[in-house]
Amino acid sequence: MAEEVFPATYSPLLPEGQVDYMMQWMYSEESLQRQMAEGHTYYIASIDGVPCGYLSVEEQRKTLFHLQKIYILPTYQGRGIGEALFRQAVAHVQRFGTLPATMELNVNRENRAVGFYLRMGMHRARTVDVEIGEGFYMKDYIMALEVEK
Repeated sequence: MAEEVFPATYSPLLPEGQVDYMMQWMYSEESLQRQMAEGHTYYIASIDGVPCGYLSVEEQRKTLFHLQKIYILPTYQGRGIGEALFRQAVAHVQRFGTLPATMELNVNRENRAVGFYLRMGMHRARTVDVEIGEGFYMKDYIMALEVEK
């Protein structure tokens, strides 16, 4: 899924070469195995048994979680799958966190998903430019949601 949705999302927003760099950085088999060993939890959404989206949540401490990934395949967008996955991330924080807890995520400042996260109750907590290597940067908002029972 990442091979389809990640380039579709970011190719229009990022400099040439950055999507390929980030795919290797975040989605290589070695990277995914390391993420899971470090405690990232993945959830896969499906419709009629066909995978159509995914998310990853990382516990940074009992009161702080990071929504690392939330993506829906383009042909499935607009069907409420993103909202369902987002609710799953909140439920994960409620189940495993010490409440109240904060769930944060990075989102590219030009990504249209900013509006989605605002509708889901998040707010822009801060703006960051994160160097990720090879001269590339993630120019993001850190968005946050306070999660309670």
